[in-house]
Amino acid sequence: MTENTSQSVLPAAGCAAAPAAPGDVRLAIRASFPALLAALPMGVAFGVVVAQSPLDWWWAPVFATVIFAGSLEFLILGMVVTLAPLASIAATAFLVNFRHVFYALSFPLHRVHGRGAKVYSTFTLTDEAWALTTSPEAQTWSRRRILAIQACFQVAWVGGVTAGALGGTFIPEGVVGLDFALTAFFLVLGLDAYRVRRSIPLPVIALCCALAGYVVFGEGMLVAAMAMFVAFLLVRYALQQKKTSHA
Repeated sequence: MTENTSQSVLPAAGCAAAPAAPGDVRLAIRASFPALLAALPMGVAFGVVVAQSPLDWWWAPVFATVIFAGSLEFLILGMVVTLAPLASIAATAFLVNFRHVFYALSFPLHRVHGRGAKVYSTFTLTDEAWALTTSPEAQTWSRRRILAIQACFQVAWVGGVTAGALGGTFIPEGVVGLDFALTAFFLVLGLDAYRVRRSIPLPVIALCCALAGYVVFGEGMLVAAMAMFVAFLLVRYALQQKKTSHA
């Protein structure tokens, strides 16, 4: 297997809007469906957790709609229940979602034209949407197709959370394993990203960055590991550009 070096993960600036095709929404639903099957159980799990917390069940769809941040919602729920300071909640949200800063390097936001559409696309930029829209061919997708993928995940997440909250009171407390849905989901995303790019060095270096970050910073390794990996990607990109210019 060889590493794909002919395509850059960095989007080109100033691209013209791609025309929407009649099948864009259908293609978006088809591409999102496998990931939706993984996201739905996680949403149901969060709804169940809310239903079994001191909060009323309707807080679950409120969290899912307003925050819409997956794993962060699990953390925020615990902090809200314990009346954590607002500064602590803000710091936690920053650290957990810090990785989204780097998503802009490869997410095709330049294809999403219009201020309102860009705001919605930025708000609904989840791990799942990012994973599906960073392949080389996704850099030419239309605005409708990109937004349809993001809307699919938002509808599925809010629906799953609401269903879990409504049915949560009927699930026995002894049921375990719902929290593993989050870990399993990220494993599937990682395998799918490898299947698209067929790059062995990239996941190996990402793993090395994660291990180095954990050794130095322990549980707070996320920011350091992401910074090291992005630094590697930027250096790699600069070397590729230099090699291309001298070819």
